[in-house]
Formats: sequence, C-alpha cells, structure tokens
Amino acid sequence: MKQQRTGSIVALLVIGAVLSILLYLYNAPMFERTAPEITLEETIHWNLKEPIALHVKDQSGVKFVRVTLNDGTNSVVLHTQMYTAPQKELSLEVAFPRTGFFSKEEQMTLEVEAVDASKWNFFAGNEAQKIAQLHIDTTRPELFVLTNSYKITKGGSAAVVFRGYDANMEELYIQTNDGQRFYPAPFYKEGYYISLVAWPRREETFHADIIAKDKAGNFSRERVRFFLQNRKYRVSSIALTERFLEGKVTDLAQMYSREYETMRPIERFMFVNKTLRQDNDAQISHVATQAPQALLGEAKLNPFYPLRNGAAVASFGDHRKYTYEGQIVSESYHLGLDLASTAQAEILSSNDGRVVFAQETGIYGRTVILDHGLGLYTLYSHCSSLLVQEGDVVKAGDVIAKTGATGFAFGDHLHFGVLVQGVEVRPEEWMDKNWMEDNLYAIMRNAKALIERQ
Repeated sequence: MKQQRTGSIVALLVIGAVLSILLYLYNAPMFERTAPEITLEETIHWNLKEPIALHVKDQSGVKFVRVTLNDGTNSVVLHTQMYTAPQKELSLEVAFPRTGFFSKEEQMTLEVEAVDASKWNFFAGNEAQKIAQLHIDTTRPELFVLTNSYKITKGGSAAVVFRGYDANMEELYIQTNDGQRFYPAPFYKEGYYISLVAWPRREETFHADIIAKDKAGNFSRERVRFFLQNRKYRVSSIALTERFLEGKVTDLAQMYSREYETMRPIERFMFVNKTLRQDNDAQISHVATQAPQALLGEAKLNPFYPLRNGAAVASFGDHRKYTYEGQIVSESYHLGLDLASTAQAEILSSNDGRVVFAQETGIYGRTVILDHGLGLYTLYSHCSSLLVQEGDVVKAGDVIAKTGATGFAFGDHLHFGVLVQGVEVRPEEWMDKNWMEDNLYAIMRNAKALIERQ
C-alpha cells in the first residue's frame, strides 16, 4: 500500500514536471506563435519602373521571404531568400524583371510569403501571406496648355487654362521657380482647369511649370510661356527717431512680445517690423491658400474699388529700409495699396465673396479677408470696425468695415491687398478693367472656344 502511494506521488511529480516543461516551452520565446507582419498596400498602381516597397517584421526573426508576381497565366519570383541569421525587420524593394517575363495584362497580383524562425509548428515556424492587387499603368498624364496671359509683371499675376487628365490622377498643380505651388480649379468641362499664378514682388525672375502625377508615379511637366515684364519699385530710406519709436511701436511690442520689459526702444521696433510682421504675413498667407473653387459670383468680377473717392497714399511693392544712428536696422516690403478718404469711411466689397477672416491681427489691426473664388482673395486692414463675421457671404456693394488706424498705422486709411493663393500681388491690376479683360476673361473665352473644337 505504501509502495502504491509512493508510486502515485512519483507519477504525479513526473506528470507535473512534464507539464511544467511543456508550459515553459509553450510560453518560451523560441515557440512564439505570432505570424510575421507584412506591410504592403492592398491596391497598388504600378508603372513597372519604380520598385514596390514592402516591410516584414517578426518577434523571433524572419528566416524566409518569397515575392511572386502573377498575371493570371504566368508567374515569376521577384525575390526569394533564406536568412541564416533571422532578421527582426526587413525592408525590401522589388522591381519588375528586366528579362524572362512579358505580359500585356493590366491587372496582376503580388504575393508575399514570409516564415519566421520560431520553433512552433513542429519547428517549421509561423507563416504569413499577403496579396496585393496591381493595376499596371505606364501612361503619363495628358497635359497641355490651351491658353494663358501673354505676360506677367513682377509683383503681378496672370491666368492659364490647360488640359490635365489621367484616370488615376494623384497630383496636379503649378510650381514656380521659388517653390510656390498654385492649385487649379476645374474649368468648363471635365479634364480642363484654370489657375491664377503670381510672380512675388521679391523674386527677380519667374517661370511656372504645370506638373501632373498619377497614382502609378507617371509624371508630366509642361512649361507655361509668359513674357516677363520687369517692374521697378520704389526703395526708400526712413530714419527712426526716438519719438517714432514710442506710441504704436511700444503698444504693439507690449501687446505681443513676452520680452517687452527687457527690450530697448529700437529692439521693440525690430520685433514689430520683423518678427510680428512675419507672423502676421504667415497667418494671412495661410488663410488665403485654400483649394480654389469657381468664381463665387457672376461670370465676371467687377474691378475692385473698395473706397469711394479714395486717394492712394502708399503704393504696392515699396521697399522700406529703416536706419537708426546711421545704420540699417530693419526693412520691409509694403505689399498692399494704401487708400484714404475721410475718417471711418465705408469699405465696400466690390464683388461677391465669402468672409474667411475677420479679426485683429498685429500690425494689420482689424482685418477682413474675402474669398472670391479661383484662389483670389482681397484683404482690408487697419479698420476701425468690422461689420461682417467669418463665414458670412457678402454681395457686391455690401459695406464690410470702416477705415481706421488700428495696428501699425499712423493715420486713418485702408490698406487694401490682393492675394493669389497666399501670394500678395499688385492690387492695381485688379482695379483695371482692361487688365482683367485681357488677362482673365479673354483667356477664359478663348479656352472655351478651343475646348468646343476638341
């Protein structure tokens, strides 16, 4: 009886030991049961030129990978490798074979198989498989210019209408030599677009290319041919006095700088004229870079005359250099047209628009920005009061604000600005009926006629 009890205990101990060993092995890292993770897009547009990137990772390490291309009839192995030293992570780029495989099929599959170094599955490891659907596309986007403005002036703007088509279009924009991108709006019929472009005041030269890229990576580029008209802008030197450095400079520095108390008067001016100005310009540019839509109002815009009987008191593009004790300490560009009439005069919206900005903004004071469509925005600054709110839709002739001297202004006036997708341009062009006819509406009419003949 005693021997039977001892035998049972030994048997239980053996079973317990065996179970413990099995439990240990079951949970041991070498027996991990997680299949390799394959990162690969499920649907890929492929031009057969650029390699397809994929990523494989596994806790115990990847020991085998195979990549197979199949067109439904034939298949070819693009990559296969057994790793003697298992890899925790693998980044692969698989390319279309240069020889040995030819297919005219537009749909293929890419199969990725991976096995890890785990001892699970009787030492065979965990397996994973992922299949991607390939859409073969080797055709570049269709791209050509129908018509555009004959010339563009430094600091000014122009228009272009073009054909841009691809069934799998991913990106379509105009890029200028300074890296600025202008995004077009659909025009008249599917596959046709219109865009305004701008030559920034500070850039000495200008060129613009339409760029189209589809989902497969096929790429087209077309130069827009403009005659470049240089323009000389006024350069002025302004000597700063102690009296000038008080008042508005002090108020703005105190309002917007945390270091105001430790600043000397000239440092406050430099903060206002550089740091605060840059921040405000960036804020305005951001507001005016939304994706362009069709014109909000009628088929034609009216010339912009925001102030009745307003006289110009400062021009667009003036380059101002500020000196202190004989040294240039700061500079700025005046990128608007200053108009003045009577104090707190009514400011009118010359055209239909949507209010996208109506608030106080540093050196510009109380400001309204209207979106008129086609990436065209107008700006009204230094207002004493704002009579619209963001989100309002205004009609031509509506009173939107009143002139004032808020912000960095030293007398009651309106700072009127025009922006093309965030770039400030010469307001004078958009106040000129003949310029608007030649550089926008004639372009649109000619483009429609050409499209009808296609």
